[in-house]
Amino acid sequence: MTRLKQLAPALLLACLLPCIGEAYQINLASMTCEQYEKTIMNPPAASVEAGTADAVDVIMWLFGFAVAKSGAHVMYGDALQQFGNGLDSECKIHPTNTLLDSIGAVKLADVNPMDLTTLECTTFEVRNGDMAQSDPQSANTIMMWLFGFSVAKNGGHVLESKDLPSFSAAIAKRCTDHPDSSLFDVLTAVKLKTLR
Repeated sequence: MTRLKQLAPALLLACLLPCIGEAYQINLASMTCEQYEKTIMNPPAASVEAGTADAVDVIMWLFGFAVAKSGAHVMYGDALQQFGNGLDSECKIHPTNTLLDSIGAVKLADVNPMDLTTLECTTFEVRNGDMAQSDPQSANTIMMWLFGFSVAKNGGHVLESKDLPSFSAAIAKRCTDHPDSSLFDVLTAVKLKTLR
């Protein structure tokens, strides 16, 4: 499945979100909605031209984070656009709120839920490996959602984009060491040194 088909509900959002710099940090507890709107939703032209990271990946991380903070343990396959639009709307209404507070106010749509507690780690690893070979961008985007979910489940609130490779490697190792575990158990067990 191509990334375009897989993320079809997010295409409008993807077209509206410009790229941001390759290595970045987003502290949800200190970034205000106004800063989010200026640096992520509408960055200066110079940063767009210099950027190489995919803004959809950032929104996916925030979406995974929001789902975990809500207490849910599912991945909503077709709700990215609604989440992105909801967060944008919330931030425009409350520009001085932190991004952490605004994410908590966004209502999550229960669209095509996939329960992470019933998805075996080995099944995920096979699917992820196949996708990484056939469509590495989509595999990366899904990993960003899982990364956001894991950070929230482990009490963090900072997106460190440079930590994605370490996170991916930690997931793969944990799945190898505990093949019968659910993906949910793995995501809550994986801890990064930079977790905040």
